[in-house]
Amino acid sequence: MPRSDSLVLHAGGMRSVCTLNIHLKEAPVHPELTTLCYLEKDDTYLMLHRVKKKEDINKGKWIGVGGHLEGNETPGECLIREVKEETGLTLHSFRYRGIITFVYGEIVEYMFLFTSADFSGELSDCDEGVLQWIPKNKVADLELWAGDRIFLKLLADDEEFFSLKLVYDDQGNLIDSYRV
Repeated sequence: MPRSDSLVLHAGGMRSVCTLNIHLKEAPVHPELTTLCYLEKDDTYLMLHRVKKKEDINKGKWIGVGGHLEGNETPGECLIREVKEETGLTLHSFRYRGIITFVYGEIVEYMFLFTSADFSGELSDCDEGVLQWIPKNKVADLELWAGDRIFLKLLADDEEFFSLKLVYDDQGNLIDSYRV
């Protein structure tokens, strides 16, 4: 059933009220919660070419490193664990850059996006794909998700923090995107 909600916005001490018409559908009981990090070194990103898993929604794509939250992990705890598992590297600090809401079919995923240039250790093999340092100005030449191109541009523009919604159809085509 459609519902209207009021949203109060505060900006620069001024108060304005706008009404949003929100059409609510039944949301999944447990949306997916994930992290993604772009490790930075010498004007490159560490990219993961997802080519090793047979059943992989990211098959053939280049992405950052990260994964699903487990148990009662915070996004930061998940990020530290996933970076270690996928790369062998130990994160010392990281920057929370944004939250991305993915909608594809009946699946909703909230992805916490990070960057980090503060890590140590030796890069190890990853069982999900091939890790490679890619110059930032060459990342756009890779096989990327269309939505990833949007948030990678926001990272390149050094946006402080952003929220982005990306809607894909069942064939993996980006059909809608907007900042929220």
